[in-house]
Amino acid sequence: MSSSAFPDSLQTHLHHTGVIAVLMIDEVKDAVPVARALLAGGVDCLELTLRTPVAMEALRAIRAEVPEMNIGVGTILNVAQVNEVKEAGAAFGVAPGMNPRVVAEAVRIGLPFAPGICTPTDIELALEQGCRLLKFFPSEPCGGLAYLRTIAAPFAHLGVKYIPLGGVGADNAESYLKEPSVLALGGSWLASKPLIHTQNWDAITTNARRVKAVVNQLRGGQA
Repeated sequence: MSSSAFPDSLQTHLHHTGVIAVLMIDEVKDAVPVARALLAGGVDCLELTLRTPVAMEALRAIRAEVPEMNIGVGTILNVAQVNEVKEAGAAFGVAPGMNPRVVAEAVRIGLPFAPGICTPTDIELALEQGCRLLKFFPSEPCGGLAYLRTIAAPFAHLGVKYIPLGGVGADNAESYLKEPSVLALGGSWLASKPLIHTQNWDAITTNARRVKAVVNQLRGGQA
């Protein structure tokens, strides 16, 4: 039977990487430079969101030219996208919410998948589908770390881990990374749309390097 579970090796890697850069790419020509800038700062995992028409083309470009980068795809909202993402070679899929049909398709085809959750009910639905790595979204508007601790407590014995995204940034990254239930952070601040549009690759590398210094301090700098 297929599974949407993340392989142990990928979960271990995400734990030590500590941060997943979340990207919205408007022009394919920016995809590879952004990936290289993140990699230069020590961040080797990203999530390309399906919020722009060129996202899948950007995925293929990065896979071809920056093979060291672990690439997931986010904003997966329907069954067709699950299959498209899998066929394009994404390492994993992410969704903003918990859509049972989308997750069931990911399970069916064996795409590691992290659905979005913000309530205990969401978590129970995800667990029923075999998901143990969940996106906590939108984390700060929902109540932040204090809220996550509260809703995660009844499921902690099941080994559930979370990727907070939404209001997570340089100022609160350390607090989130100290939380045992947090596997990695989702970070759109690392390579924001303004930085990409102005092609400020140095700033992206600096952002990546700064958060990686925090990760390395807290998690031993392993890769």
